[in-house]
Amino acid sequence: MNEDGKIREFTDLKVWQEAHKLVLLVYEQTRKFPKEEIFGLTSQMRRSAVSISSNISEGFGRQGYKEKVQFYYLSQGSLTELKNQFFIARDILYITTDEFQKLSVQATSVHRLLQGLIKKSKSFL
Repeated sequence: MNEDGKIREFTDLKVWQEAHKLVLLVYEQTRKFPKEEIFGLTSQMRRSAVSISSNISEGFGRQGYKEKVQFYYLSQGSLTELKNQFFIARDILYITTDEFQKLSVQATSVHRLLQGLIKKSKSFL
């Protein structure tokens, strides 16, 4: 939120801020992945993470609440996809259990906030 407590831009949304933090964490972790994964898991994880915050911002920019909710659900789908990729990265030893935990905690935070945004937006339908 800005200084007057109003949400004027998508960047004022707490859910977008937390999703952006998740993007940065994913980029930080995937930098360490083997180079042969640049077009594989590295790319997939980055695209999934970016899709979350991108769909939140696109939904924010839509006029009708039905459209907004549709984009927020797309974000939720990308978040679920990303969580699956965390398991893969951990299980093939690209990330440690601690790194997996850190990513998962941030993803859970985004999920909770996104659920709240969807619920609130649906109340206007």
